[in-house]
Amino acid sequence: MSHNVSRRLFLGGSAAATAIGASGLITSAGLQAATPAMSKVLYGPKPGIAKLNANENPFGPSKAALKAIATASAEGGAYYAYPAAMTLLDMIAERHGITPKNISLSAGSSPILSYAALAASKKGKILGPDLFWDTTSKAPEKQGAPEIVRVPNKKDLAIDLDAMYAAIDDSVGMVHITNPNNPTGRLLDPAKLREFCIKASKKTLVLVDEAYNELTDDPPANSMIPLVKAGHNIIVARTFSKIYGLAGMRVGYMIASEENTEWINRYGMGGYTLNQAGLAAAIASYNDEAFLTFVKDKVIEAKGLVMDGLKANGLTALPSSTNFIFVDLGKGDAELFRAAMAEKDIHIRGIYRTYTNWSRVSMGKIADVQRYVDAIPQALETMTKKQNA
Repeated sequence: MSHNVSRRLFLGGSAAATAIGASGLITSAGLQAATPAMSKVLYGPKPGIAKLNANENPFGPSKAALKAIATASAEGGAYYAYPAAMTLLDMIAERHGITPKNISLSAGSSPILSYAALAASKKGKILGPDLFWDTTSKAPEKQGAPEIVRVPNKKDLAIDLDAMYAAIDDSVGMVHITNPNNPTGRLLDPAKLREFCIKASKKTLVLVDEAYNELTDDPPANSMIPLVKAGHNIIVARTFSKIYGLAGMRVGYMIASEENTEWINRYGMGGYTLNQAGLAAAIASYNDEAFLTFVKDKVIEAKGLVMDGLKANGLTALPSSTNFIFVDLGKGDAELFRAAMAEKDIHIRGIYRTYTNWSRVSMGKIADVQRYVDAIPQALETMTKKQNA
């Protein structure tokens, strides 16, 4: 949601809600009558599950965020979240030396990334590396747009910026870069990425998804937000879902020129994607440096355990600047390895596209990461037996 959003945009879905209520499809009495006796609701993984498959931060929300969530829910749960959204917009703007009109908030970064893809698809194809987090850039394909144009990654699975630039022509409506990249965890050299973004943005719109920026060693140096401020045709997406531990609270944002912000917002729902509890948690967490340091230390500890465990089992992995590791199984099958881990209630990711021997594991609670490490030998054995069967 942009700072200058009108009441009409913020409340744009109310007519549809009123129509549904008037039709008799939903009434409070009917809803109560149809609601069965509820068992205990699960808000996280089932007990006993080591959830290491979605790059979540199980150490969040922070204590300050939890307190803010309770207050916001009690005092503001009945109201639309416009004032809280304005507060968060102002905080983000102040940090980066931009105006609130350069920022759009959404329920996690996924919606705003999808809106950007939908808007760009009206101008041309979306260009991306062969291996990146492409879910949102696939959104236009559901409406008949062409598939993503993919550029092969380098042999070390790094994004090939030179090849990406060479692939930009008049048919490309947007270039999508994820940095650090998902699922590889690799971080691009910031100077080279800046050079690429400046050159590429003269040809087309450039999107840089910085979901994991805060987990890098030097977040400001690795960010392309200053290029937006300098007037280049670049948009940057951020999220509170990763280091801030708010994946379930759904708060993200985009930073762009005022013109691009207004253009992309036409494809969204404005403030209707926001909620009081999530915004309160984001506001409380945004400047909580002690919590962010704690999380980074836990991620580093977990990655050390995994790397030592892989080495002990004859495996290697890519260097990671994120809270996950991309593991090379050699001649192994990542889907079979995932299934073998699942038998032990350890959830990781399986095959990505054609990269059949690469397996991604997220850094979760230390005890869960240790379970993964301890399970590697038997999982490899189970995988090998099934491959040879």
